[in-house]
Amino acid sequence: MSGPLGGSDSEHPSLEEVRKREVVKPTPSELMEDVGTGLDYGVRPDRMPGYLTPIDRFFLRSHAPTPHLDAARWSLRIEGSGVREPIAYTYADLWDRFPWVSVIRTIECAGNRRSLFGEECGRTFAGTQWGRGAIGTAEWTGVRLRDLLEPAGITPGACEVMPEALDEIHARRPMPLAKALADDTILALVMNGETLPPDHGYPARIVVSGWLGAASIKWVGRIEVSDQPLHVPWNTEDYVLIGPDYPPQAPSPGMPISGIPVASLVELSWPARLRPVPQVIRGRAFAGESRVTAVEYRIDEGSWQEASLAPPRIPGAWVRWQFSWDPEPGDHILQVRATDDQGRTQPDTVPWNDLGYLYHPVLSHPIRVESTP
Repeated sequence: MSGPLGGSDSEHPSLEEVRKREVVKPTPSELMEDVGTGLDYGVRPDRMPGYLTPIDRFFLRSHAPTPHLDAARWSLRIEGSGVREPIAYTYADLWDRFPWVSVIRTIECAGNRRSLFGEECGRTFAGTQWGRGAIGTAEWTGVRLRDLLEPAGITPGACEVMPEALDEIHARRPMPLAKALADDTILALVMNGETLPPDHGYPARIVVSGWLGAASIKWVGRIEVSDQPLHVPWNTEDYVLIGPDYPPQAPSPGMPISGIPVASLVELSWPARLRPVPQVIRGRAFAGESRVTAVEYRIDEGSWQEASLAPPRIPGAWVRWQFSWDPEPGDHILQVRATDDQGRTQPDTVPWNDLGYLYHPVLSHPIRVESTP
């Protein structure tokens, strides 16, 4: 019998057993939003300075408490039916034997904005009750995953690659071989120029560009290369779209999530309170593997207007946008929509799915402008 998060019930602890607060970094309320699980914390959208998200406010999403791992004893095993010869690397091997690369990439949880989806539907979805803060962008430095896989001898029949975590429940999620071999799929050891922090995957984590955050496995200790499709709870029971608009893909009752759709974020609290003075409204937009090419806004259902985009504009990473506004006192609604380089624009609505994933429509952001400066 399979447990809700992988393996047999006798092999892995229950969700209740692992859902206790055990994170390392401080999570002060002035920087992070506590969503009530003891493990998951979002960034406050009104506390997002600069292009890169500082480590102290990069969101946390974990299925189990942060493990305390010793890099001197850690190793990474690469094995499975899709390699000719299993191989293992030490932490020192990763620092000394391979060329390093750096990529700037955004990671977003597929459940971001789930609580807003629930408010629209008048119900509460199971899962972490994220607002808008399950997203962050960092510079990740490490080794291309393909450089680690190739010495093991990838077989002609290899089709999937699955990193597995050293946390209590062995979090894991497969990806196609082509995605694993991509230039920007890396095993990261450094985040924003610092050794990878414990909560973010020390000693090593995968960064899968443009895909849901669950694919960027933290605390990696094993990578399986398979010549057969791999089915685990993270791509059959969870992180799948289940509903009338999503045909089942056996053995899952729904469609496994891979890429992240285009969406936008306003850097204001919800609801927001502003002064009646000229000001600049700022935000971010992200389009998964694609590049954001335009952001528009409108106030109180007026005409759509173009916001200005600031560099850099990187595929797989968010873009910053802004516009000037001289607001009148009273209550207002701000709407923002982003468009990517594939011509996809945020929709007005999205289809229902049972687990509340990928909620990315145009949001109506409530703003109250005070009557006095």
